[in-house]
Amino acid sequence: MHTAICPGSFDPITMGHLDIIERAASIFDRLIIAVMRNSEKRCLFTPEERVELVRASTAHVKNVSVVVSDKLLVDLCRETGAQAAVRGLRAMSDFEHEFQMALINRRLYPDMETVFLTARETHQYLSSSVVKEVGALGGGISDFVPPAALEGILVKLKRNG
Repeated sequence: MHTAICPGSFDPITMGHLDIIERAASIFDRLIIAVMRNSEKRCLFTPEERVELVRASTAHVKNVSVVVSDKLLVDLCRETGAQAAVRGLRAMSDFEHEFQMALINRRLYPDMETVFLTARETHQYLSSSVVKEVGALGGGISDFVPPAALEGILVKLKRNG
């Protein structure tokens, strides 16, 4: 069984994330979505809220599970038996950072591969930061986030002003 981990902050999950998740799930037997805790990021949603939004948005994908992690990605791969990490790329600027991380991860855990999936053209401009900014300013975000997550995202944005 080939297992991959798709790590990210998912604060909140976007249609771009969902597209990468669905495509990765069609490649691997098992896909673990790892909602990563990152003390450097100021997240709008708690890790538990992000897990629930991701679970609701991926309920239709049968070989996906969702976990929270504050571990190194390579340690999570070792623990779960994952052979690969899946990363989405939107632009060249994403590639530089992701390439560096892939090389570090390979050095730390040579048995793990990094698989890059490029964002579809319809999602290349999309980021969680843009969704939060547009939503916080009262703009429509229904085209940017999965329908299953929309209400939760709107409630949280409204609550935070």
